[in-house]
Amino acid sequence: MRPSIRASSTAELGLDAPAPVARRRRGGARAWLRRVRSPARIGLAIVLLSVLVAIFAPLLAPHDPVEIFSGQLRKPPSLRFLMGTDEVGRDILSRVIYGSRVSMRVGLISVGIAAVCGTLLGLVAGYAGGWLDAVVMRAVDVLLAFPGILLAIAIVAVLGPGIDNVMIAVGIEAIPAYVRTVRASTLSVREHEFVLAARASGAPAGRIILRHILPNVLAPIIVLATLGVGLAILTAAGLSFIGIGAQPPTPEWGSMLATARTYVREAPWIATFPGLAIVALVLALNLLGDGLREALDPRLHSAT
Repeated sequence: MRPSIRASSTAELGLDAPAPVARRRRGGARAWLRRVRSPARIGLAIVLLSVLVAIFAPLLAPHDPVEIFSGQLRKPPSLRFLMGTDEVGRDILSRVIYGSRVSMRVGLISVGIAAVCGTLLGLVAGYAGGWLDAVVMRAVDVLLAFPGILLAIAIVAVLGPGIDNVMIAVGIEAIPAYVRTVRASTLSVREHEFVLAARASGAPAGRIILRHILPNVLAPIIVLATLGVGLAILTAAGLSFIGIGAQPPTPEWGSMLATARTYVREAPWIATFPGLAIVALVLALNLLGDGLREALDPRLHSAT
């Protein structure tokens, strides 16, 4: 009896109040892919390519990313060095390939920190309400009072420079977005009949949150996480650019741009290829995120 109540009570939910899992799964993966537009498929292809490049970097890179070739300083692209060499004679192609590993790791771990912490706080605050909700949201308001990049800089300044601390800082900086999104969805879902029925049957709060509420707020979390990976990569690159992120000789795209800015006029390829890598990956993640939002939102799907 409960599944039918659950399905009928959430038929009109969108991203603010997502449709039930049973309805989202109807039609299978093939039907879901048909709802994803072409730009999102292009974004997905680029993201998958980036993931494969990151995984198989040792096989794809022609040289060691930190190997210095004497007498090959700032050489333009050639058959030996397809993207040229940097200011100390390292192969840019190899550094860009290995840089995808660093950027993907930063994006995924940062988003993982933000998504897990933010989802947990949002679920608890939205379901419990009262003073607990007030405390969580006031803490979120304090974090939102600081610009994101400044908050990340402050955290790294306390923890110290380094790529690991950057991941922690970027993750903490992104937590408020998840808390607010999940809390808003939880406030809507908790008032539906299937949750009220679970309460009336005496189910513990933890079981209600994990079994009945969490599956119905996953859609906005997935979209937010997809878009958040791109933002995390940008933020981490910015922190590395100003010298508090990845430290030399780590092949990270932001730090590569930082060292290349001195040679933009005489050797533009040093900055061009890492910059294009950032643009391509972040754009692909944004396209994929927009496509997921349209595919997972029944209102947008029915409107088209």
